[in-house]
Amino acid sequence: MLVLPIQKKWFDMIISGKKKEEYREIKPYWTVRFLKEFGLNFQGKIRHIIFRNGYNKNSPVMLCNCKLSEGKGKEEWGAIKNKEYYILEILEILEINNT
Repeated sequence: MLVLPIQKKWFDMIISGKKKEEYREIKPYWTVRFLKEFGLNFQGKIRHIIFRNGYNKNSPVMLCNCKLSEGKGKEEWGAIKNKEYYILEILEILEINNT
């Protein structure tokens, strides 16, 4: 299962339901990780993703169902205007721990 670090601001917005997507730059680092999790034909596949606010074993974490796509993100959710990203659409929060 993929564990992704995330800043507190975005973590809290996802929990509150205000943010529905998380972005990662299209770079080899993320490409390799997403290929391992979603496979080559990732369109429409749903996977469990863990978002962690920090690197400590006691950091707040949430388990979510997510779909992966590529595209432009929303500036109010942290994306840079007109930049392409891997987009993790957060479909459902399954569990929240250590908050």
